[in-house]
Amino acid sequence: MELGLKDKVAVVTGASEGIGRATAIRLALEGAKVAICARRSEPLEKVANEIRSQGGEAFAHAADVSKVADVERFINAVIAQFGRIDILINNAGTSSRGNFLELEDATWEADLDLKLFGAIRCTRLAVPYMKKQGGGRIINITTSGAKQPSAESMPTTVSRAAGLALTKALSKEYAADNILVNTVCIGKIKSGQHERNIARQKLEPDDHYGKLAKEIPMKRVGEPSEVANVIAFLASESASYVTGSSINLDGGMSGVL
Repeated sequence: MELGLKDKVAVVTGASEGIGRATAIRLALEGAKVAICARRSEPLEKVANEIRSQGGEAFAHAADVSKVADVERFINAVIAQFGRIDILINNAGTSSRGNFLELEDATWEADLDLKLFGAIRCTRLAVPYMKKQGGGRIINITTSGAKQPSAESMPTTVSRAAGLALTKALSKEYAADNILVNTVCIGKIKSGQHERNIARQKLEPDDHYGKLAKEIPMKRVGEPSEVANVIAFLASESASYVTGSSINLDGGMSGVL
């Protein structure tokens, strides 16, 4: 299927590993010019070089989306490099959860600042360019747990639920500008965070992922590339009448639509 992404400019946050990395590579393979950011410059440059080695065009810029100045520098650098923004993937974030009474304000603030306000800041700066050029795509990465929170799942489920509301509100506000806004609600997906936990606890990867898979109807943990495929579709011309929607990508784990 031709996705119509050739020469589109795609911004991907949290792109140094996992879903962000897979998405940047997937969009570049479709011909998009990819601008990527993450807090750590070294792994980010590796992703950019990987894209370039496959014939793609990539621009890497270290930035922490929880910091206003970093976001402004990144978006300004993207415009200086490519002159436009067609696609924004708000992916930056980690899974943070614990017992409610043990969570301090600083933990809540850090989580909301990274996941919710990071998406708000990037979107606020990208939308004027999208309006000027006649449209765009914004895809927010949230979680299926945002729709069906479990005990001790905060603050992640709360910040991700706010991301769902942000998606729906933005989709209605900018539909007439042909700026389509959707969210992908991920379940258990292989990630750098999982890999670091595996290394720290000296676990066998197959054992770790095997335990996680027991509660998934498909009996396996998802691959970042599988998330990237859905994101690429939502960013494409094939999804030209899709906005304000959420797609559960969790192997059937969620009990809600």
